[in-house]
Amino acid sequence: MIELGVNIDHVATLRQARRTYEPDPVWAAVEAHLGGADGITVHLREDRRHIQDHDVRRLRELVHIKLNLEMAATDEMVEIACALKPEMAMLVPEGREEITTEGGLDVAGQVARLKSVVAKLADARIMTSVFIDALPEQVDAAARIGAKVCEIHTGPYAHAFHAKGRDRESAAVVTEITKIRDAGAAVRALGMRFNAGHALNYFNVQPVASLPGVGELHIGHAIVSRSLFVGLREAVRQMKALIREAAVRFD
Repeated sequence: MIELGVNIDHVATLRQARRTYEPDPVWAAVEAHLGGADGITVHLREDRRHIQDHDVRRLRELVHIKLNLEMAATDEMVEIACALKPEMAMLVPEGREEITTEGGLDVAGQVARLKSVVAKLADARIMTSVFIDALPEQVDAAARIGAKVCEIHTGPYAHAFHAKGRDRESAAVVTEITKIRDAGAAVRALGMRFNAGHALNYFNVQPVASLPGVGELHIGHAIVSRSLFVGLREAVRQMKALIREAAVRFD
């Protein structure tokens, strides 16, 4: 059954707007768990714009579902991950000026460096995922560095879906979903797990959730946004229901 990892970064974004103690990301993680989340994702950024070091320590101690740490492939972050020991570390590109992650990690362009990072994480018994664009050369490079999971970047698909009036049958949307499907097939053929995420929401998630072999979706902003109106537990429950409906339809 396809799983849902809930990214709670933007709960911390709201807290950091006032540099206070609420809302608490750990509380958010508990609410997400109660709503049906299978995992919690946080991105500890170099500039600490939202999630803080003490957040990840408390989450590691208190969360009873999978913890996925998004991180840049830096010495600092590798050291933190090896000490923290999340169930999964996902290597992502990171730019100080970007609002959110804007594209996949260029694994093909830094194979030697990333192979060393993956080896260090593996020595700490941490599964490594890479966030990549739906490109054959990036999938191949992910296998070469020893990654166990590839999360395919769904941003281009999500943007096409919105631009074309949520018409999933438009040529632009079909082109992007086909790229994700083909990348996922290549990921699985190379013995890695196929995950997907970025810019997925309540309107565009089902075509991705119905793709063959997709194991897990990571969704944050849409869920946290809806939670302002219905509560986080209910927002997660609604997203999980959409994902399950799409997966059952495919089966």
